[in-house]
Amino acid sequence: MKKNILITGGAGFIGCHVVQLFVQKYPEYHIINLDCLTYAGNLENLSEIENSKNYTFEKVNILDVEALTSVFEKHQITDVIHLAAESHVDRSITDPLAFVKTNIIGTVNLLNVAKSYWKNLENHLFYHVSTDEVYGSLDHGGFFTETTPYDPQSPYSASKAASDHFVRAYSNTYKLKTVITNCSNNYGPNQFPEKLIPLCINNIKNNRPLPVYGKGENIRDWLYVVDHARAIDMVFHNGKSGETYNIGGFNEWMNIDIVKLLCQKMDGKLGREKGTSEKLITYVKDRAGHDLRYAIDASKIQKELGWEPSLQFEEGISKTIEWYLENETWLDNVTSGNYQKYYQDHYGK
Repeated sequence: MKKNILITGGAGFIGCHVVQLFVQKYPEYHIINLDCLTYAGNLENLSEIENSKNYTFEKVNILDVEALTSVFEKHQITDVIHLAAESHVDRSITDPLAFVKTNIIGTVNLLNVAKSYWKNLENHLFYHVSTDEVYGSLDHGGFFTETTPYDPQSPYSASKAASDHFVRAYSNTYKLKTVITNCSNNYGPNQFPEKLIPLCINNIKNNRPLPVYGKGENIRDWLYVVDHARAIDMVFHNGKSGETYNIGGFNEWMNIDIVKLLCQKMDGKLGREKGTSEKLITYVKDRAGHDLRYAIDASKIQKELGWEPSLQFEEGISKTIEWYLENETWLDNVTSGNYQKYYQDHYGK
């Protein structure tokens, strides 16, 4: 059976890398990229493949059930890779309802449309992409595994935990073929500069303050976004129905150490005197409910599917810095809002 794969959130940071990988690697598939193009969705991320014969873009919000149904019927969708989500913790603290709508109701909408459209559920896959934040905080050592109890601590992680539960419920109740992955923090090209690494790169370049929450002692596991896309490819094709796979970089860093590493590397790239950029570090009031540590045990996906990260962190950071410095127009467009004009120019007619 020919695959017509719907990838939601495909114009976002992680989604664009997944879309590009599938379009280029699987010319026999038809990839339908569905995105409502909020501030984090940027079609410039996909300019390399936008004219590919096996690629179609649909500007649709997953809260619009009628439009979702139309896309399923129009493109005869066979599988879903669901990446569309509100994902920034700070935004969830100021506007939790937006996260409830998109991450919970939007996911249930998508599940309902898929369940109704697919006649033989065993022939189709609903792949839900989630986060390690659903597990809560590891304050006293250890690692998150696929069996770690859920303990979300922010409106964002609570909304993602709820969506995970709904996916599993549909699998159990309706026998929908599903798989879930929970991933650690991603970094790399095309990330909207509200997140730590691109924010610091952009601010260092422009000699702006580098805001660091609290003392900067919070610890995260980091994964290069292209490696995440590779993992999604492997799970989609070889993962077992009903299973969960944790995807991590085996790579824990304290936030302040990442910021200092970025300062050091940026000083070298920009020809500045050593230590110049560290003077920009500014400690700010800690985020409400800030989890201390996330750390993923990714041994299951490594053993069962043969996936592992391809880059060491410092190499990935260097590649990331180079990309942002070489793509100043992209960065200028997303920070000014001009990236939204790209849709109008290419699809507005």
